[in-house]
Amino acid sequence: MPEPSHCPDSGPGQSQLPLSTAGAAVFSGLDQYGLNLQAVFDLADLPPELLATLGLDRAGRARFRQLILIGHLGRDFWAALQRRGMHGAHPVDQFVTERVAAWMADALPGHAWCQVFPGPAPVGLQRLGALAGWHHASPFWVGVDADWGSWFAYRAVLLLDTALPVTPRREAGSPCAGCVDKPCISACPAGALASEQTGGWRLHACLDWRKQPGSSCLDRCLARNACPVGERYRYADQQIAYHYLHSMRMIREHY
Repeated sequence: MPEPSHCPDSGPGQSQLPLSTAGAAVFSGLDQYGLNLQAVFDLADLPPELLATLGLDRAGRARFRQLILIGHLGRDFWAALQRRGMHGAHPVDQFVTERVAAWMADALPGHAWCQVFPGPAPVGLQRLGALAGWHHASPFWVGVDADWGSWFAYRAVLLLDTALPVTPRREAGSPCAGCVDKPCISACPAGALASEQTGGWRLHACLDWRKQPGSSCLDRCLARNACPVGERYRYADQQIAYHYLHSMRMIREHY
């Protein structure tokens, strides 16, 4: 289960950082731990249906002005996590929570903030990723980017009382639109990906294949690995296996 939301009881207006000109430098304390993707949104500009997933009451809407989506790209986050050690019941989420709290205390001291993901609220991560320009649909149901491929992930969502510069939308576009060979589809041994041959996405075909003894998809997605986009950002095998084995535990529990 995710950790509870982290909402320190700190008041606004105490930071001396010139937020209107801080730019990317304010995020250096996250970058050094591999949390190297950040997108700042004004809450007032978010679609109502996305705001609804944040669980904000009237007091929360009055307290917070902005949302920051934090992610990681490539292998640096995993390397930082290994240096810290895989401690606790949910080591990835706990590491993220630790680093976010340390970054806020150092970079934005005195500002009111709340971590809503990781947390209990069903935050619309993919919708936020699409608004940031990071997330485009792929046949293997993992978000892809024209440069990064699928080798990035959403790690935290914060609400803050800051006035940071809003991040321009990334306009790299979808790599799938111009992909002719579509190697991901032919690489799927379950034939689960949407295509002219299989029809729509076949979730249970994927799950049934993964649950087979000795499955080739137990600790990886062969379709995802076959995508050539963003190869230089590809996760280490240990990182890939960790996440897919974690998902297998959830699959066996719920399907």
